[in-house]
Amino acid sequence: MQILQYIIQQTQLSSKSVANTISLLNEDATIPFISRYRKEMTGNLDEVQVGEIVKFKEVFEVLEKRKKTILKALEEQHVLTDDLAQKVTTASHLITLEDLYLPFKKKRKTKAETARLQGLEPLAKMMMSQRVNDLEHTASKYTSNEVTTIEDALEGARFIIAEWINERTDIRGNIRRELERHATISSKVIKSKIEDEKAQKFKDYFDWSESLSRIPSHRFLAILRAESEGFIRVKIAIDAERALQKMEERIIRSQNECAPHIELAIKDAFKRLLFPSLSNERLLIAKEKADEDAITVFSKNLKQLLLGAPLGEKRILAVDPGFRSGCKIVCLNEQGDLEHNDTIFPHAPQNQSTEAIQKISFLVDAHKIEAIAIGNGTASRETEQLIKKIEFKNPVAIFVVSEAGASIYSASKIAREEFPNYDVTVRGAVSIGRRLQDPLAELVKIDAKSIGVGQYQHDVDQTKLKKSLDTTVESCVNTIGVNINTASESLLSYVSGIGPKLAENIVNYRNENGSFTSRIAIKKVPRLGGKAYEQAAGFLRIKNGKNPLDDSAVHPESYSLVDKIAQDLKKNISEFIGNKEVLQKINLQKYTSSTIGLPTLQDIISELEKPGVDPRAKAKVFSFDATITTISDLRIGQILPGIVNNITNFGCFVDIGIKESGLIHVSNLSDTFVKDVNAIVILQQQISVKVLEVDVVRKRIQLALVK
Repeated sequence: MQILQYIIQQTQLSSKSVANTISLLNEDATIPFISRYRKEMTGNLDEVQVGEIVKFKEVFEVLEKRKKTILKALEEQHVLTDDLAQKVTTASHLITLEDLYLPFKKKRKTKAETARLQGLEPLAKMMMSQRVNDLEHTASKYTSNEVTTIEDALEGARFIIAEWINERTDIRGNIRRELERHATISSKVIKSKIEDEKAQKFKDYFDWSESLSRIPSHRFLAILRAESEGFIRVKIAIDAERALQKMEERIIRSQNECAPHIELAIKDAFKRLLFPSLSNERLLIAKEKADEDAITVFSKNLKQLLLGAPLGEKRILAVDPGFRSGCKIVCLNEQGDLEHNDTIFPHAPQNQSTEAIQKISFLVDAHKIEAIAIGNGTASRETEQLIKKIEFKNPVAIFVVSEAGASIYSASKIAREEFPNYDVTVRGAVSIGRRLQDPLAELVKIDAKSIGVGQYQHDVDQTKLKKSLDTTVESCVNTIGVNINTASESLLSYVSGIGPKLAENIVNYRNENGSFTSRIAIKKVPRLGGKAYEQAAGFLRIKNGKNPLDDSAVHPESYSLVDKIAQDLKKNISEFIGNKEVLQKINLQKYTSSTIGLPTLQDIISELEKPGVDPRAKAKVFSFDATITTISDLRIGQILPGIVNNITNFGCFVDIGIKESGLIHVSNLSDTFVKDVNAIVILQQQISVKVLEVDVVRKRIQLALVK
């Protein structure tokens, strides 16, 4: 099977779209570039569809590599027949491939191999023929110094037969289907762990059983975590009697003396070889599916968080609140540069609230502060209430900002390089302030796993998780575009075609030569060649440059086309850029060609209508209920404001201004069935909730969404 045919089968996309996308990928084009600037070639595929092609391209390449390895191994063993080669070559799944290779795989010393060395394989073959009439007499001929009795000979032959049964692809296929359709997963608590305090969060799984094919991913991963932490034992089961009966129907063809021995071999093959191997395989498949679900949830949440509403280029006073150690304060200019840092101690035990108010008032005036960002960690509510008491001379918006991952950033190499002369507390406060200015630009500096907007992210395949999250970050960065003259090295590294090394080169060149004044000047960066420029240019922005198109998503390769439109309109580009009325009257069909079609032209016009405009919403001020400061303040039936701070497959968690987040179970999100939680709420959404249940001991809060 060829790669084109394989990917078409898996994606159901058109042949032309897949073929052209594969060609572009082979030329090192990125997903954002392909989906944005090669729409005519791909048939207008979006990032998700191009991503699917990338995924199945990689799967196919792994499959083909494994085929070559297996064919080489079979050839070296001199067992490669034309029929076997054909089966290996046409296999479309790794499991099928491994089943074909299983009989020829080099094995450790097994019971069957020992029996073969004892010369018992001919006896096993005669037994499997099921035509032996005097089995004991036949078996007696195979006794020896090593095989001293007839029963030993028969047992050894059964071991060989069991191995043959284990290697039959039809038998393995049948048991796989049983496991896929009818397997159950059950868990039992380890008795010595029943009273363990840490085990209590897994109490629901102390005696649990359900269908393996239907278990939700979050529950499956929770059970596996409980098992790995040593609190429960997990078991996979199917109806063994039914499986054995089906095997016997396929294998036993007569009821002579051989039948009972073959029946014993079938039971041995099932219990010792087939079920342990295939149940583990099914468990791995279930784990892969659960991982995929969890990674999808995490990626969706991350995307929403990264594309969260920025406040923009405002002067910020950021506060990292605390009690005993005080509240760290930093003042940032419009570009997020640190102008001043200080510490106040308004809370216990120092209780210097008057001095704190005076210092904040002075700093707000001195640095012309337009907004205050307060971290949502320890002492957040108390700090917010204190600041809201201050009567500022000019309006100052007050925001509570998520601290998730800020401590990771403040201790990171990136933070040390940005602020070599400041400690982690100052860096953490700066991160809080910059998150308010631009969540995307700041959060890309943190390992996405540390942001904490997923479910069981530490239990899933870490390689797949990193790849998915990196793809998500890349998508978000390129969706918004990057100001090349102000972007950090971290942010630039996610731009299509750039990567960490070129990002470092760009920043170094910028520091040595000053700001870029045009996109074409980007080519002067060392090691940034034509391919990298092609992939990156459309996503890099030059503010206040010579050419207004440099601050847009119009790719430089289309500049001549825009010039042609300007000539036809008898206007300068600056005269019609942003003029929707003029742009809407352009006959786009006139400018189509063999390489540029309506999709690209429509994108160009849309961009010219609002060049450089950030598509994200603007940050909004939000206030929690001032009367709710701890879980003990909650009462059933209360209606409270809240912010969605995590989304899972089973519901969403909501910050209501206290240490513990409340859960809106999927059943309490709507009066109708909810298939996708993201269809109802999004991360950082400001909502109203109703308190349904409060468990102070277990620190659990059940909420319902109020429409």
